[in-house]
Amino acid sequence: MKVFFDHNMSPALARALRELFRDQHEIAILSEKFARTATDIEWISGLNREGRWIVISEDRRITRNHAEYTAFRNSKLVGIFLAKAVHKAPVVKKMERILAVWPALEVLSETVEGGAMFELPINGTRVRQLKS
Repeated sequence: MKVFFDHNMSPALARALRELFRDQHEIAILSEKFARTATDIEWISGLNREGRWIVISEDRRITRNHAEYTAFRNSKLVGIFLAKAVHKAPVVKKMERILAVWPALEVLSETVEGGAMFELPINGTRVRQLKS
């Protein structure tokens, strides 16, 4: 599975997951693949050219901005957007939540069509699909 963390997520969190899953998954951070000034549409398009990625983001604007939303929905990417309570939580809680749903992310990476968007909940081990 390939997992991408956008610039709204803690790079330290991404690096910790990269170390944890070193021989199992590819984990990338926006600033490692794109300029920090890259727009959402630029990195969405760039990742799409590379194939399937799970994108973990706190940037819910992607789900509301028409151009970004359309670019994402027409891509091979699968979005995991943090629920508001997770967004406001400390980084340790964010890590806990990501690890709690990690098995579900592995399944989604293999089974869901590109352009799908899900919400990472504050409780439980299931992600909720966002309406299209």
